[in-house]
Amino acid sequence: MAIRLGMNAKLYYKTGGVAGVGPWIELPNTKDLTLNLETGEADVTTRGNAGWRATIATLKDGSVEFEMVWDTTDAGFTAIKNAFFGNAAIGLAIMDGLITQAGSQGLEADFTITNFSRKEPLEEAIGVSITGKPTYSATAPAWVVVP
Repeated sequence: MAIRLGMNAKLYYKTGGVAGVGPWIELPNTKDLTLNLETGEADVTTRGNAGWRATIATLKDGSVEFEMVWDTTDAGFTAIKNAFFGNAAIGLAIMDGLITQAGSQGLEADFTITNFSRKEPLEEAIGVSITGKPTYSATAPAWVVVP
């Protein structure tokens, strides 16, 4: 069993989207991150289920939530900010290790940034809470495993 620590996980971006030109760029200015994955449900209960409700999965849904330090000189921060204010898709790869490391896995998709909320705590650095959701794209979201 290979246990992975959150501090070794990586978030990458690509301004041209998943199919864009150029390599994935790491977002090291990332704090706590949550990858939310779930599916919709359809009720397929029949009389033959002996009184048990039956459900099947339908459409998958995903989102990523993370925090960054407000650093206007950071290219990754600027790319996320520009995607939000420009209503532009941005490619994100939410990986449990390096994107070049065999066995690393995670979600790759073109995302729209739906939340870009600045936090200004009195005794901490200014930060931003970000939420991204897969968006309309020629490249469908995919769970990838690095060979």
